[in-house]
Amino acid sequence: MKKPLFILLSLLILISACTRVNNIKSDSVDTIEIVNDNHSYANIDEIKTTHLNLELDVNFENKTIYGVARHEMSDHNCDTAIFDIKGLEIKKVTLGATKEKETNYVIGKNDELLGQPLKIAIEPKTKYINIYYQTTSETEALDWLSPELTAGKKHPFMYTQGQAILTRSWIPLQDSPMNRITYSADVTVPPSLLAVMSASNETIKNNEGKYHFEMKQKIPAYLIALAVGDMVYNSLSEKCGVYSEPELSNACKNEFSDIPRMLSVAEKLYGAYRWEQFDIVILPYSFPFGGMENPRLTFANPTLIAGDKSLVSVIAHELAHSWSGNLVTNATWDDFWLNEGFTVYFENRIMEDVFGKDVANILAITEFQELEVALNDIENGNHPEDSQLKLSLTGRNPDEGMTDIAYVKGAFFLRTIEKQVGRKKFDEFLKNYFDKHAFETITTEAFLSYIENELFKPNNITFNTKQWIYEPGIPDNCIKITSERLNEMSLLADRINNGESIFEGKNKNLQRGDKITQEWQTFIRELSPNITSEQMMEIDEQLKFSKEGNPAIQSDWFQLAVKVGNKSVRPYMSDYLIKIGRRWYIESIYIALKESKDPNDLIWAREVFKKAEANYHYVSKSTIKKLLD
Repeated sequence: MKKPLFILLSLLILISACTRVNNIKSDSVDTIEIVNDNHSYANIDEIKTTHLNLELDVNFENKTIYGVARHEMSDHNCDTAIFDIKGLEIKKVTLGATKEKETNYVIGKNDELLGQPLKIAIEPKTKYINIYYQTTSETEALDWLSPELTAGKKHPFMYTQGQAILTRSWIPLQDSPMNRITYSADVTVPPSLLAVMSASNETIKNNEGKYHFEMKQKIPAYLIALAVGDMVYNSLSEKCGVYSEPELSNACKNEFSDIPRMLSVAEKLYGAYRWEQFDIVILPYSFPFGGMENPRLTFANPTLIAGDKSLVSVIAHELAHSWSGNLVTNATWDDFWLNEGFTVYFENRIMEDVFGKDVANILAITEFQELEVALNDIENGNHPEDSQLKLSLTGRNPDEGMTDIAYVKGAFFLRTIEKQVGRKKFDEFLKNYFDKHAFETITTEAFLSYIENELFKPNNITFNTKQWIYEPGIPDNCIKITSERLNEMSLLADRINNGESIFEGKNKNLQRGDKITQEWQTFIRELSPNITSEQMMEIDEQLKFSKEGNPAIQSDWFQLAVKVGNKSVRPYMSDYLIKIGRRWYIESIYIALKESKDPNDLIWAREVFKKAEANYHYVSKSTIKKLLD
């Protein structure tokens, strides 16, 4: 319960604003650059967590986690420690490692985006702070799934999603990427289920349902993750494996068999993998992203199981995060491109080595197509400045910065540098960059200083860096990538746009399996919205996009159907929107329905969303709800 407020009136004077402007601070643990983080209340310039030990009881009956967050704190001289919370019920707070003593605390005013500051009275010698708490129905990071929403249909499932600022909704902590910590956890779950975390993991269930976890490398709070469900483990190599529901086990083993090779390629490029184990866990379809790079245990969406490995670039992406993002982390969410731009670049290098230059170019061009769409939307939206790499997200949800700008513009910025300085020199620079800043956070400005001093000046190179970082749009010197295979798909689409049938002559027996996913996406995206429903039905009859296409292809196909006005695919589209929770896939379809010239499409979209929203994680649900409202 809350403690009497009169005892802590002085604390309210200390922190009255929702954000803090911090200075560079050195302590006995390490030296970190502390800058303004407008998305955290935590006073990490004065005191910060160095190690977190969690005691968690996962209760599926009432969909609640009962927990104790035991924080080991840095040396300090302050009388208040401030943590971030959102949607949590705080039971009590104690100080001490063994003989715990209750202390006073006050919970500040709630902010719809940031949650609340938890201000705890401490002493100058306080080393351990223990926060007893439980999650609530307002906890946004957790997704509790009934058995019907799993592959096996027999057991419930639960997982967390913390990025960007949702970890505070299931753990009371200092939720800023600048504060890297180690953590351990003791988790109790039903004996029929397995618990796994972004830490050391067991590969089989135990009879007691009790699991212990250790993460010995320092990570930011958003990478603390937990999943609980009926899972089995498939080892792919000594360092790699896949957790999944038993029903998906064989498909996962086949689809992701190249992961060990990907890891070998990544290490050859930019140095040793520093997280010991690289496993992935396939979550239910409600997971809002293709993948999430939680160290040691990437969370992944089952939509990646395409059958032809054409979507495993997502796994290459999450693996690349083991260097860019997890090893070297953006200091604030305004610097998000430092995580994602580097990772998309690195991902493409892995794919080039494993699957060849042709496939890597196809992936890069497909991404650039998506970037162009995003640029148009941003330039005509409420924040045209968001097409800069360095963002200003004060007062806004960091999710608003998680666009193709950070991912793809960031990657093409690096590709353009590589072209100018040469791949050999650029690879050497990146390897040194990851080594120099390992297990640290970095700002955009610090990176610009580093690349200027370590790459550009030694090689007498002038580059329009500030234009790329601080100005909107794509600079003229952006590298151009071409692909004959994609050009062929564009020509195929042009034939249909001109009224021809493509299923004649050499294409008479054309099948969907003849091309990879990204080729079909280019084909669909090049089809004119002025083609007829009959033409779409002819294509669908031959290639079976609606019924049998993988989720990536279906998303593009259903968007086109809305623009064309083809209602025949509605049953398939409805099933898709109810089943799939991956935000990028479903949001694009809902946008097409909202922007349709037929007002009945928006009515239909709202009807489908009512049926589907219980199957979505908070991240997807809140995005679609805002869109349709």
